[in-house]
Amino acid sequence: MRVLVVEDEKKTASFIRKALQSESFAVDVSHDGGEALLLATQTAFDAIVLDIMLPGRDGLSVLRQLRERKNNTPVLLLSARGQVNERVEGLNAGADDYLAKPFALAELIARVRSLGRRGGEPKSVILRVGNLSLDTTTRQAQRGGTTFELTTREYRLLEFLMRSPGRICGRMAILEKVWDYDFDPGTNLVDVYIKRLREKIDEGFEPKLLHTVRGVGYTLKEQP
Repeated sequence: MRVLVVEDEKKTASFIRKALQSESFAVDVSHDGGEALLLATQTAFDAIVLDIMLPGRDGLSVLRQLRERKNNTPVLLLSARGQVNERVEGLNAGADDYLAKPFALAELIARVRSLGRRGGEPKSVILRVGNLSLDTTTRQAQRGGTTFELTTREYRLLEFLMRSPGRICGRMAILEKVWDYDFDPGTNLVDVYIKRLREKIDEGFEPKLLHTVRGVGYTLKEQP
């Protein structure tokens, strides 16, 4: 199962992510409602764990937007407040389940697993940059009729870059999203994986798509 966790408290988000990953879930984390809405519309998730209290666009607004866009991914709402009227409002907005804070991680895992079963098979989402495509369900990349086998980290790196083509992604952003690090380990880990990815998706193809922005980071785009 692939789960999107939307929680602005980074420590809480980290606890949830690690608990779900320990049960073999694939987990993406967002701390912002606007970003979460973008992720949920670009990627096929089996379930979304959505905190109500978020900076900017709150969880209920995100939920209503998803349902208006006919996105039926099962949603588990989280809230520090457990009043009946708030639960009713969340369920009326389209939530599938509700869990008040504080909660036991074992209960959250059980509820997410139940939502995944309820949601059925996820639909394939294809990301494209130029003539490069990435199927987020099969995790296969293709370019010019060639299919690439990707390791787990290579896939996560490529997906992260393809979600925002043209955006310059810094090393710390990549470490956080691809390796779940909130610190720089002081190694050339990112550079090594960028090199591996470039050898697969760019070597022998034109135009080149994966570019280094010296001193800043990396971007995936077709050069004008």
